[in-house]
Amino acid sequence: MGNLPGVYPATKKDGTTYFRSNITIKNKHISLGSFSNEKDAHRAYIDAGQIYSSDISIEEFDSANTVLAFGKFVSIVNLRDNHIYFKTPIYLYKKYFYYYFDKNYYLKFDADDLFYYSTHSIMQRGGHLFVADYGMQVNILSRYGIKDYAVCNRDYYFANGDNQDFRYGNIVIVNPYHGVSHFVKNGRDFYKTKIHINGDYVVGTYKSQDEAAIAYNKAADILRSKGINKNFPENYPENLSAISYASIYNSVKISAKIRNIEV
Repeated sequence: MGNLPGVYPATKKDGTTYFRSNITIKNKHISLGSFSNEKDAHRAYIDAGQIYSSDISIEEFDSANTVLAFGKFVSIVNLRDNHIYFKTPIYLYKKYFYYYFDKNYYLKFDADDLFYYSTHSIMQRGGHLFVADYGMQVNILSRYGIKDYAVCNRDYYFANGDNQDFRYGNIVIVNPYHGVSHFVKNGRDFYKTKIHINGDYVVGTYKSQDEAAIAYNKAADILRSKGINKNFPENYPENLSAISYASIYNSVKISAKIRNIEV
């Protein structure tokens, strides 16, 4: 153990020494992070104890003037207020929780998702939100049945207009299928299917989502049979039996432009 409380020296593979900081609160052993010098590691230990004993809020992070990472700060404030420690930056409320990225940016989730996000860190890339799950990067929208290619305010939307509110009741799925868009004409619902080759090609317009989704699959099959070896996603209308799917597949009409395309 180091000379200062809460500090533990360690060695990297290249022989460089660094210092780990830990604190025990309410019999909970908490790792506070790694530091390049013993002084900062000890300060993290002191800061954690002071934050736990204070009434500072998450929004006051800057005034805390701490060496602790923001996520660790959130975890300690939550432990103080809710008597439970999470490794991820979660602050718990009665029926929901906040997952923080910084003091002004957080996502709101139902309490039902607490176990998942207390064990999975959320990452951001290109405007998308992911977690690492079984060695893969998984879009968090997949938990709602929303596909990676879905477009907000076209295929799904946030009922209260807040795109940081991921509670289940706030996310409305309009269209679960690839290549399908909904429109209303003369008061009636229609679904247009497009498929992308070198640009978008209209497959057809249909009276139901299922027909439009299956038309996309059929168009993709036609294109593959003509030697267009593109990785077309497949739609899965889970409400249909195999017989119903086959019936629609056989009867659904595909535009002549697709049927007669030349490679």
